[in-house]
Amino acid sequence: MAEPAIYFEPDGYDLSGQVLVGRQVASHGFLRAAVAAADGAPLTGHGPAQSAAAFRAAVLALDPAAQAEFIALDQLERLAGRVCHRPDPQLGPAAQLRLRVGAGAYALTGVVHTTATVLGQLASLTAEPLAPWDALICPSRSVVESLQALHGRQAEYLRWRFGREAQVPTLNLPLIPLGVHCRDFEFSADARAEARAALGIADDEVVALFVGRLSFVTKAHPLPMYLGLQAAAERTGRKLALIQCGWTAQPASAKALAEGAAQFCPAVKALFLDGREPQAARRAWACADLFVSFSDNPQETFGLTPIEAMAAGLPVVVSDWDGYRESVRDGVEGFRVRTWAPQGGFGDALARVREAGTLPMDLTCWAAAASTAVDVPAAARALATLVADPDLRRRMGEAGRARAREAYDWAGIYAQHQALWSELDARRRGASAEELAWLAAAPRASAAGVDFFELYGHYPTATLSGATRVVLAEGVTAQGYRAIAGHALFPMDPAPERIVRPLWPLLAAGPLTVAEAAERAGLPLRPVVLAIGALAKMGLVRLSAD
Repeated sequence: MAEPAIYFEPDGYDLSGQVLVGRQVASHGFLRAAVAAADGAPLTGHGPAQSAAAFRAAVLALDPAAQAEFIALDQLERLAGRVCHRPDPQLGPAAQLRLRVGAGAYALTGVVHTTATVLGQLASLTAEPLAPWDALICPSRSVVESLQALHGRQAEYLRWRFGREAQVPTLNLPLIPLGVHCRDFEFSADARAEARAALGIADDEVVALFVGRLSFVTKAHPLPMYLGLQAAAERTGRKLALIQCGWTAQPASAKALAEGAAQFCPAVKALFLDGREPQAARRAWACADLFVSFSDNPQETFGLTPIEAMAAGLPVVVSDWDGYRESVRDGVEGFRVRTWAPQGGFGDALARVREAGTLPMDLTCWAAAASTAVDVPAAARALATLVADPDLRRRMGEAGRARAREAYDWAGIYAQHQALWSELDARRRGASAEELAWLAAAPRASAAGVDFFELYGHYPTATLSGATRVVLAEGVTAQGYRAIAGHALFPMDPAPERIVRPLWPLLAAGPLTVAEAAERAGLPLRPVVLAIGALAKMGLVRLSAD
């Protein structure tokens, strides 16, 4: 089985910050699954060197007996034979960096969490040095179809720009959903009683729950939920409570939500909980009777919270929207409510201001969502049906719990990643003769990764090479070298003592070429050239071309 190297920067997996988003929850869940699947073997992280300690700490926090190792971002040779997995879609820079060891050295995979905010980055992947053994994992068929359309448009552009004969590769877009750790959502009768008591909820109240970022601009507009619950309360005569568990970015948004609930569902008790607080989140899940989420925003791609709701044994009422329609079977685990959005072609003016940057991305998403409608009467019917029928709530909740365990538990989802990694690695190792020739012809670095000394070689009067002659300046000493090299004016140790020490007596003996100095000191030429250049900068040696 192919071994992964998991790209890690702390922010991508941190659940303790004030800004908590779905990609962090999903990535943290993925890491938990990876630690469990390692089963005592070392789990390998990959990324900036300064992230190494945080990776080890994150792994040990999940399992104190786990082993962790880390490969720094520039240690590309150590990735050979692995699959480098990223929790984001940024495969372009990773593929460019891989050129330094060859596009056939290892495979790359990434994950799409949203598309609306990174359309340019996703479109550009068609021109990046990705290989047939790389893949961009999509959490839903909706994402696959969106990316296929996006890449098709980009391919047409590239053929226009470079000629109809231009060969534009097709990216691998495998479908693997996000997952949940189902056991996290198991609550006892005592836990339910404690949660309802703590939140002041009576036994005869039916609790509807929304979990997620409380943003009607970028996530889900609450009005269909408010109106639907109000209608359900009026039709059934039951006492209803609505818990909105999440967080808002602005006090004005929190105020608007509270006032909206009071105005549009006055018969429903409205509670707001901070979803970033673990105890508050657990109480919200434990005390609920049903889950509701009417996503209507292009930023949504999968929808993790309905899966969490199913794992908690709650029937769900969701919008028939992107990934929601794939995870929730209408009439089985709950109900899907019809949605409407304008036909393609009516958003061109919006696309223009988005592309020009004259409208912030969050408002761009809102401008699209503002004309996207959830069928309010259908929402009211679905909610009233569940509110009135506790047996139906129980049956649908149990169906959801079974579906979550069978199709969305992280153990099984991670196994799908492992199978994909092994498939991609086998594809890499079985490259055809034509592909091997293509690999051999690849540049050793991207244009943006060019050697500065090469690109700017016309800047200096002369270039420093192995043929350059060098001699110690008159009167300099090793102590003088250490005093200058150790000064704050020379960061990053450009002339390290481990290189300079064996060179010093050779330079003191008289003029010689840089290549001769490197050979006699038993050192590679490259670090010697760089060290000699730094010594010249310090005024400690003199250089000449003859």
